[in-house]
Amino acid sequence: MTETAKSGRLDLAVVMPVYNEAACIADVVQSWLRMLEGESLRFSLIVLNDGSTDATKDALERFARDPRVDVIDKQNSGHGPTILMGYRRAVGMADWVFQVDSDDELAATEFPAMWRARPQFDAVIGVRDGRKQPVGRWIITRLSRVLVRLWYGGTVKDVNVPFRLMRADVLSSFVTRIPGDTFAPNVVISGVLAGSRYRVANVRVTHRDRRTGQVSIMRWKLWKGALRSAVQTIGCRNLVSIRSSRAANGTPADECLDVVER
Repeated sequence: MTETAKSGRLDLAVVMPVYNEAACIADVVQSWLRMLEGESLRFSLIVLNDGSTDATKDALERFARDPRVDVIDKQNSGHGPTILMGYRRAVGMADWVFQVDSDDELAATEFPAMWRARPQFDAVIGVRDGRKQPVGRWIITRLSRVLVRLWYGGTVKDVNVPFRLMRADVLSSFVTRIPGDTFAPNVVISGVLAGSRYRVANVRVTHRDRRTGQVSIMRWKLWKGALRSAVQTIGCRNLVSIRSSRAANGTPADECLDVVER
C-alpha cells in the first residue's frame, strides 16, 4: 500500500471551472475520467459550475452519482475566484492539484506527460503550443509574462495557462492568502512559484481552437480585467518566501528550470 493510500489522501485533485459550456462539458468530463482511470490514479474531479445561465447544470446531472466527480453549483463570481475556491478545496484532498478549463482547448491526452515529469519538481506548468489569439489578448499575455518576470522571476513561461500541476503542500502554503476576488490567480501563483524558487518544469502542450461556446471576457472588459490583474499581481509580492532548503533529491530549488519536451 502506498503512503498516499495509507494517509487516506488521493493522488490527484483536478479543478475544473465551468461557465456556459453545456454543448461540450459532458464530453470534456468523460474524456478526463477515461484518461485518469487509464493512469490508475486515485483522484477527484472537482467541477465548479460558476452560475451558468445555459443548460450546463443539466448536463452535469449525469455525474451526480459518480463518486469520482465532485460537482459544485455556485453563484457566479468569475473565473479567478472560482479557481481559488477549487484550489482551496483540492489541497485538503490530494497530494497533487491540477487545474484545467472546461472549454476543451487543452485535451486530457496532454496530461500524462506532465504527470510523468512531476517527481523532481514542485510544479509542472503547461506551455501552450499553437495558440491563436486576437491581437489584444496576445499583448496582454506578453505583458503578464513580462510583469511576472520583472516582479517575481522568470521560471514560468506561460504565466496564466489553465493547465498546471502543483504539489498540494506547496500550493496550500500560500493559496489561502491570495485575495478571494483575484481576477487571475494563476498569474499570481506563477509569480509566487518563481519568486520562492520552487522547482518548476515547463511542458509544451498542444492548444487547439475552441469548438463550442464563446470567450466570456471580450474587448474593454478584457483590458479592464488585465489592469486589475496587474495591480493584484504586484500587490501579492508579499506572498513570496525564498526557500533555503534543498529539494528532496538534493537539487537546489532554483536550478530545475528547463522546458521538458514531450
